[in-house]
Amino acid sequence: MAFTSFIGRVLFASVFILSAWQEFNEYGVDGGPAAKALEPKLNIFSKHVSAQIGFQVPDFEVFEIKYLVAAAIALKGLGSLLFIFGSTLGAYLLLLHQAIATPILYDFYNYDAERKEFGQIFTKFTQVSIQRLSFYLAHFMSSAHFFRPVLCLYNVCSLLYRMSD
Repeated sequence: MAFTSFIGRVLFASVFILSAWQEFNEYGVDGGPAAKALEPKLNIFSKHVSAQIGFQVPDFEVFEIKYLVAAAIALKGLGSLLFIFGSTLGAYLLLLHQAIATPILYDFYNYDAERKEFGQIFTKFTQVSIQRLSFYLAHFMSSAHFFRPVLCLYNVCSLLYRMSD
C-alpha cells in the first residue's frame, strides 16, 4: 500500500514538476513565454479587482511579472518534491500556487454570466473540480468513517460529467 501511495504521489506531482521544468528552461532574461502570456491576464485581473473593491492595484511591469513567474516555478518545484516524499507542506505549497493562479489564469469574471458559453465552461470546470477533489478525498481518507459519502459524491459527479458530454 505504501508503494502504491508513493507512485500515486509521483504521478500527481509529475504534472507540476514537468510544468515547472518547462517554464524554467524557457525562462530567459524576460521571464519567457509564461511572463508574456501572464501579463495581459494579470492586467485584466488587476483592473477587475480595482473595479470590484475600489482599491487601486499597482500596475505590473515586465520585471515584476518575471519575478512572479520565478515564484510560481519555485512553488511548483519545491511543493512537488516535498509532496512526493509525503510532506503536507508540499501539498500546501501546491494548493497555494493553485489558489493564486486559478483566478488569474481562468478568468470566468470576463464572461457575461447570461451567455451560454459561460455556463458551459463554468459548469464543466466545476464538475471536474468537484470530481477530482472527491476522488482524492476518497482515496486519502479511505480509512475514515466518511469514506462512503465522499465516494458517492465522486460517483455522482462522474455520472453528471459523462452525461454532459
